[in-house]
Amino acid sequence: MIADNETNKVFLSGKLKENYKKTCEEIEYALRAVNGNYGFLPNTNDIWARDYMPIQVSGSTFIEYRYDPDYLQGATPKRRGIKTYPDIVCDAIGLKTQKSDLILDGGNVVKSSNVIILTDKALKENKPKYNKTEFIKNLHSTFEVEKVVLIPWDNDCEFGHSDGMLRFIDNETVLVSGFYEHVDNQLKEGIINSLKKAKLNIEWLRCEQKESEDNIAYINFLQTKDYLFLPKLNTDQDQTALEQIKYYFKDYSKNKRIFQINMTEIVKYGGALNCISWTIKE
Repeated sequence: MIADNETNKVFLSGKLKENYKKTCEEIEYALRAVNGNYGFLPNTNDIWARDYMPIQVSGSTFIEYRYDPDYLQGATPKRRGIKTYPDIVCDAIGLKTQKSDLILDGGNVVKSSNVIILTDKALKENKPKYNKTEFIKNLHSTFEVEKVVLIPWDNDCEFGHSDGMLRFIDNETVLVSGFYEHVDNQLKEGIINSLKKAKLNIEWLRCEQKESEDNIAYINFLQTKDYLFLPKLNTDQDQTALEQIKYYFKDYSKNKRIFQINMTEIVKYGGALNCISWTIKE
């Protein structure tokens, strides 16, 4: 599995450049400042590139899962109209993929080189074709990972994406949004127990004493091998979040490769920097 900290190219949806020019310009400015390799995806119908683009397992192996989330099914015509078809995008950029019948969102696959973490919402979306045992077995073989970790779905989140809950610091350590330190005990303990059962260490991204739900956006950062872009929300917690990320990602901090990007134009729609980007290793 290609982990985020191994990637070296970023793609953004062409819709981001078209509809959110201010945010896109700030991201492009930061990418040029770090000599970042980036491009724009054609034929997209929304900005959430992470969700519909394939997951890279190795240098030439990209898994194209079924992007058919329940929140785009039987919804309003406006929702259905923004569904992007990954095969059309991949054909346009000349990317060959391996197709899987698993129904997934890329935002619900947080990965290291040997572990993937998903919320158990994925179980619901893959019934009745796969039971839990079959589903996990399929994930192991498809993504060639040692561990598959299912964490409980926060039912208050319609999308059920794990990248709004946690990220990897390294192969053995997961950084969890401090918001989930203050939720009801059943959800909190479910997250902690799932990670501990997989023998993963846990750290917390704490931005204030009583975490606001808005602070979830900080965990949704964009990470590549060379730099880390952290969402900025124009609140008092921006500086605390930056200090925390510098502490946990010391190599990026040491090389002055952590940048804050204003995401106030985007976060109100339920996502941030990881959601709007697709990263690969060329």
